[in-house]
Amino acid sequence: MSNDRGSTDPFGLETVVLAVGGRDENRVKRLVDVALQITTPERSKVVVVHVFDKDSYTETVQSISNTGDEYIEPDELASQMAVVQQITDRLAENSIDCDVRATTGRKGQGIVDISAEVDADRVIVGGQQRSPTGKAIFGSMVQKVLLNAPCPVTFVRDQG
Repeated sequence: MSNDRGSTDPFGLETVVLAVGGRDENRVKRLVDVALQITTPERSKVVVVHVFDKDSYTETVQSISNTGDEYIEPDELASQMAVVQQITDRLAENSIDCDVRATTGRKGQGIVDISAEVDADRVIVGGQQRSPTGKAIFGSMVQKVLLNAPCPVTFVRDQG
């Protein structure tokens, strides 16, 4: 694959947080494309972030482990998720360095916290297509990130 980034900043951003959820399978290409527009192989790192709530953590452990009741570090668990692997594989194909970070708790706050910890220059977050009246209102997770992230946020919505 080509590393041509089009008309982006020739220096790229240093640290980009790309937040993903369990329902982002259909957005992988769009999320990665946005990340590739603002990063460069020589300078940038993408931190792929996933936040588990209690139920999704338990379900993911059960789907990955043999016993289902063992403790697996959130970072390790997230790195085994198909959507995270698709994203990290596409970034690696484009020579972009990436890490996987995860936590448990409230999704919006977890994304904000990890973004601050890694000193992110940009956060990329996806969201669902909304009805005409709902377009003015983002979901609560996206609102939390938009209002509290320590850096600019790029919202990638579903194509309708």
